[in-house]
Amino acid sequence: MGGPVKDLLHPLGLLLAGSGFLLLLRDLRRDRRDRALVALSVAYLASALSYAISLTPVWVRVDAFFGVTNIAVPLAQSCVIGVLVAQAVVLVHWALPESEARRARRRTRLLVAAGAAVVAALGVLFTLLTPAEQRPADFTLYYVHDPYYQAYLTLYITTYTVAEIALAVGCARLARKANSPWIARGLRTISVGAVITLGYSAIRIGSVLGAYFGFDVRELEPYAWICGDIGAAVTQVGYFLPTVAARAAEGRVWVRDHLAYRRLGPLWAELHRAVPSIGLLEPPRQLTEVLRLRGVGFHVYRRTVEIRDAQIELRPYLDPAVREQAELRRAAEGLTDPDLAAAVTADQLRDALVRQRDDARVDDPAGWADARLPSRTADEETRLLLRVAARFSPPPAPAPAETPAGARS
Repeated sequence: MGGPVKDLLHPLGLLLAGSGFLLLLRDLRRDRRDRALVALSVAYLASALSYAISLTPVWVRVDAFFGVTNIAVPLAQSCVIGVLVAQAVVLVHWALPESEARRARRRTRLLVAAGAAVVAALGVLFTLLTPAEQRPADFTLYYVHDPYYQAYLTLYITTYTVAEIALAVGCARLARKANSPWIARGLRTISVGAVITLGYSAIRIGSVLGAYFGFDVRELEPYAWICGDIGAAVTQVGYFLPTVAARAAEGRVWVRDHLAYRRLGPLWAELHRAVPSIGLLEPPRQLTEVLRLRGVGFHVYRRTVEIRDAQIELRPYLDPAVREQAELRRAAEGLTDPDLAAAVTADQLRDALVRQRDDARVDDPAGWADARLPSRTADEETRLLLRVAARFSPPPAPAPAETPAGARS
């Protein structure tokens, strides 16, 4: 049963690990000096390779390529050792502050050296084993009575178990110190995944002990793969929880900025026609930016600044009577600040555009109604102008001049 269960679960693990590695490549291109990020990328890549090599069709082809029966076993398990080392390195860099970078590098070298020693020892023991029959479905159960394989499996499982226990304990400790709820959740998830994988360790240890004491754990073989694969998957999800949360936050900002850019568009366009000097930069086509998945945060900021610049230019055309009437009318509609100030400002803009077109300046101009609302940050300024834009309607186009009677058109 181990074979079908393994070949059912491993593709899911391969998909998860491979997707994680590809997603990390984006961040890795930005900052290759982040040693924790590099180690985490290695962990996902090594995990994907271990899953791929262990799949029965790949196992058979790897053996054929190298001309060594069951060479897929040490190759896949060496990748697992790589995962364990990389995870430990990630934990070292997360646990130690940047001020202790030298200490972190020293621990990293020790972990890599220990991992390399384990891989070398596994290679030697596998060479002594020289398994002659290809067993992709039940390799462990078939060879567990061989003393060399017992030594091989004991070394591998001991390393695996110690590493997973250290991962579970280390992440649980870090979670208590995390300053972000999503980082804490991710660390706790990693810890839970590491504990689940210990079921795999227990069954494999049972295989070795069963060979000595004469009991059989063959019926537990499917559960070994279930614990190993599900535990590894939960661990990988845990590593990605903070990243996914950050990506979700970035996505919300991206959507918010595009909506703001679009909603400010009609107001900005009217003001730009009236005061062309406010447009210092050519605004991008929003559809193009959306198709390229580009953010427009800077352009929202520019649009906000340019609308405010236009208000400065239109200040000489603000009629106090218009503001007073708008205040009374909008208040009668049940509006209160900040919606009241935004609606009155929209009415002032509409009237000012007409007066500017007719060159009808005001001797004692009023102030803008929204000036009474605080806007301490650029985001607050944008939110205020979005309220104004929602209430704004452009003034009617000027009536065409009448053609005198008898004149030729």
